[in-house]
Amino acid sequence: MLVDALLIGLLAGIAGVDLFDGLTHLHRPVVIGPLVGFILGDVTTGLYVGGSLELVWMGMVPLAGAQPPNVVIGGVIGTTFAIFTHADPKVAIGIAVPFAIAVQGCITILFTIYSPMMHKCDRFVDQLNFKGIEWVNYLGMIILFCFYFIVAFLPIYFGAEVATDLVKKSPQWLLDGLSVAGGMMPAIGFAMLMKIMIKKTYVAYFILGFLGVTFLNLPILAIALGALAIAMIDFFNYSRDNNDNNKTTHSSSAEVEDGI
Repeated sequence: MLVDALLIGLLAGIAGVDLFDGLTHLHRPVVIGPLVGFILGDVTTGLYVGGSLELVWMGMVPLAGAQPPNVVIGGVIGTTFAIFTHADPKVAIGIAVPFAIAVQGCITILFTIYSPMMHKCDRFVDQLNFKGIEWVNYLGMIILFCFYFIVAFLPIYFGAEVATDLVKKSPQWLLDGLSVAGGMMPAIGFAMLMKIMIKKTYVAYFILGFLGVTFLNLPILAIALGALAIAMIDFFNYSRDNNDNNKTTHSSSAEVEDGI
């Protein structure tokens, strides 16, 4: 258990730094879930929970001071909980989101405490001390890594057996409620994403996808490949139209230069 907790803590620390500084998408649940599953020996559950949590967070974007629930800890705790307790992954989602909300509150407090360092950076600029500015940024990443490591390590190392016993002793109505809430979360996340990106020119594609899933019972892979085909057709048509317009423009310019 100690080795598993250490490895997951390291993974959470790296993903936490990536969330704010790396931006390689290592922090996304669809990546963290399988990695946690690999560490704990259950990649299948990791893929399932990670993919489900990705639907929850895909529409949650930070806007100025409004921060969504912490995606890293939500992915780590949700996947670990599902694997350790053998509970329905939907129940794990219901557990992960409140935990992620609490951790994001701690992150906000941490950033507030660290904010005076920006004034120190201003003084470093006046002194042309660019190495000092670099170390302020490195210190921030080190603090983030340690925070995520501790938050991920402690619940897994000390709370795995407690979580398992808690699930076994919990009444069925509570587990059913968490399952329903967890099942609703991906729909809410996808609805938030649609609210951000929906345009009237995309509605036709949305209707096609809805018809394919609801009435034709097509699998997700078929829908994804169909969407890829539509995107390729649209891209190549757009590129061809641009090339035709450029040729027409060049031809008109040549005629004017020739005096025709």
